[in-house]
Amino acid sequence: MSPTRRDVLKTAGLAAGAATGAAGLAGCSSPETIADGPATIKAAEVPVGGAVIVEDSRFVVAQPTAGQFKAFDRLCPHAGCDVTRVEKSEIVCTCHDARFSAADGSVLSGPAETGLSGAMATLDGDVVTLREA
Repeated sequence: MSPTRRDVLKTAGLAAGAATGAAGLAGCSSPETIADGPATIKAAEVPVGGAVIVEDSRFVVAQPTAGQFKAFDRLCPHAGCDVTRVEKSEIVCTCHDARFSAADGSVLSGPAETGLSGAMATLDGDVVTLREA
């Protein structure tokens, strides 16, 4: 018995959906487990004028000027990948090479059209605590 037109279209649709889903996951997957909730980092670990991606958390923390800490969500607003690298004063999403300012999270170069979402950074002694805004 020959497959019906409906069977052929259904099979083609499933194959295309699987291929699209696998391609999307390959570019944005991350082996790191990212925990919800607050995170902490020693203030001395955050370079003045730069930023640090806080491992096992959803945050990036920057120190634009000495003693001033700013936090951002790691989620890139372009395609939902996590930013994975800091280069000097730029936070980089390696999925599509979007770049953000460590000073304020704004877009330096696309394809992202909006900056990183802000989070809260609180300094207590020598520890910076990061929370969702």
